[in-house]
Amino acid sequence: MFIEKFVEEPRHIEIQVLGDAHGHCVYLWERECSIQRRHQKVIEEAPSPFISEATRKAMGEQAVQLAKAVNYQSAGTVEFVVGKDQSFYFLEMNTRLQVEHPVTECITGLDLVEQMIRVAAGEPLAFTQEQIQRKGWAIECRINAEDPLRNFLPSTGRLVAFEPPAQTMTASLPVPPDGGIRVDTGVYEGGEIPMFYDSMICKLIACGTDRNDAIAKMRDALDAFVIQGISSNIPFQAALLAHPKFVAGDFNTGFIAENYPKGFTRASVQHEDPNFLLALAVATNRRVLARSAGISGQLRGHELQVGDQFVVVQTDADGTRHETPVSVSVAGDVFDVEIAGRRYPIRFTRPLRDTAMHGDLAGKPFCAQVERLMLAYRVTHHGAQVEVRVLSPRAAELNALMPFKAPPDLSKFLLSPMPGLLVDVAVTAGQAVRAGEKLAVIEAMKMENILIAAHDGIVSAVKAAKGESLSVDQVIMEFQ
Repeated sequence: MFIEKFVEEPRHIEIQVLGDAHGHCVYLWERECSIQRRHQKVIEEAPSPFISEATRKAMGEQAVQLAKAVNYQSAGTVEFVVGKDQSFYFLEMNTRLQVEHPVTECITGLDLVEQMIRVAAGEPLAFTQEQIQRKGWAIECRINAEDPLRNFLPSTGRLVAFEPPAQTMTASLPVPPDGGIRVDTGVYEGGEIPMFYDSMICKLIACGTDRNDAIAKMRDALDAFVIQGISSNIPFQAALLAHPKFVAGDFNTGFIAENYPKGFTRASVQHEDPNFLLALAVATNRRVLARSAGISGQLRGHELQVGDQFVVVQTDADGTRHETPVSVSVAGDVFDVEIAGRRYPIRFTRPLRDTAMHGDLAGKPFCAQVERLMLAYRVTHHGAQVEVRVLSPRAAELNALMPFKAPPDLSKFLLSPMPGLLVDVAVTAGQAVRAGEKLAVIEAMKMENILIAAHDGIVSAVKAAKGESLSVDQVIMEFQ
């Protein structure tokens, strides 16, 4: 019989240690790593909003004792499970630099890579435990090439656009007094995200004077982070940072499973002011019309006339239309949009060609992403997203007469949910299958994804062969 301690509301908290060849060892405080999905860290922060100073000291001292017991030299991480009563239990020690080391660097002012090199060169540590500072608060988001709206399936392909937010911190330089933003990455715009490696494409780090300041900086940075060509988990990260329980520090390792039991959807994110997203679309559309009206060579008497009344049209997946009448006036560089009796005076500070649109609303700075999709606009802010058309009243009347084109019925096809390698086809043509039975296995980004039957049926044809490289939505098999 095997008996294991049951830990209530467990948290994953780790201690950063640093030892040299001269018998010196210190701990560089802790990192809170409890926000996880499938046992993989999603958000890390330092310090932890949960443990007390007494627990922090006890965990740090035990981590140092462990490192000294094995004469550890270099940077390492001692990981613990911590219960809701702040009792803690040893998990493992990682004898390497962790992905989340930047948050420790932010609050201590120490460059861990530099310290590792100095230790490897035989130098003694230049500081004692009492000299290690703990200043401010830092949060790191792992930006992964995965689609949160498709159950976090890997997303591969070319980075059509990769524009990180402006960086105000650098790994090897002191942290500014009020913190800032740092991006650690090795990818670039135009580069390819292949299916052969881990899905993490960069680390986004925000440092603030306190936890609320760090969260606010991170939310603004996520708003400004433009990634196109592949899907990323940025919307999910934005939703986590806005969740009331995360903001309150009330979470454990089961946070994501408990709060997103059916997965992540756009409906999971509620914007604090949905009409602000519509106002951004209207103001952008008004800028586009103003530019068009200024084009030279227009036929005299037939120049483009820009009105001040518009209708914002949203269409649900089932074809249901929602119309919102709006008006807009322009005074200098301010677009004053009125929706449902509320005014949104918007001023943009970036050109129309930019996706990340910086500006201010009644003097308060904002950054949102606005993409033009043929006749529609897709607006994203704080993880929430809307796709709308901005039409004149007459155009909205005519548009309402257009028939709705329902999406095709794909229930008789098994489609590849991601680009990847088809490593197994478990059925053959003519075979009867039951709901839940394995049909195929696709390998992508070091993970095998098993595709199962959604309902009972008979396989009529297998369209892809084992060993074939699949594209997203490629037909693998058909059913009768």
